[in-house]
This record gives sequence, C-alpha cells and structure tokens, in this order.
Amino acid sequence: MLKIQRSANGQVVFKLSGRIEAEDIKELREVLALETNEKQLVLDLRDVTLVNQDAIKFLGSCEADGIKLENCPAYIRAWVDRGKGRRNRRGK
Repeated sequence: MLKIQRSANGQVVFKLSGRIEAEDIKELREVLALETNEKQLVLDLRDVTLVNQDAIKFLGSCEADGIKLENCPAYIRAWVDRGKGRRNRRGK
C-alpha cells in the first residue's frame, strides 16, 4: 500500500510511504499532473519500502522531467541510474 502526503513551502513535496507498485503509478501521475509548473516538484522517498520495475521506470521518467527524487534509498537510486544507462545506450 502506498501513502502520499503533500506539503508545500517554496516547493511541492510529495512524501511517499510504503510500496510503489504498478497500480500506484496512475494515481501518482494524476497527482503530479494537478500541480502547476511554478514550483519545484519533489518526491521524498525516505519511507518507501519496496518498488517494482514499473515504479523504477516511473521514477526515472519523473527525474528526466525535472522532478527531484529526495531521500532516495541507495538500492532505488542504483536501479534508477541503471535504467538511465539502458535508455542512454538505446538512444545513441
């Protein structure tokens, strides 16, 4: 189960807690789409306990779109970076 908490103070921070799975990505996209482009968007991943491959792709695309991944656990960071490497190699 994924819990999403929003806060704003110069930037909009979505604190995510729990598991991010394929069925959560649609809701996350909708929540992010409701925000204006005026403030930096941040996903705080400190309390994320589990992600699947779809979530890794989603987080990589968020970062590519300028959304900051904050407090990203090392294993998630490694998977996101690995996914970026695959996309870069295909694009060349």
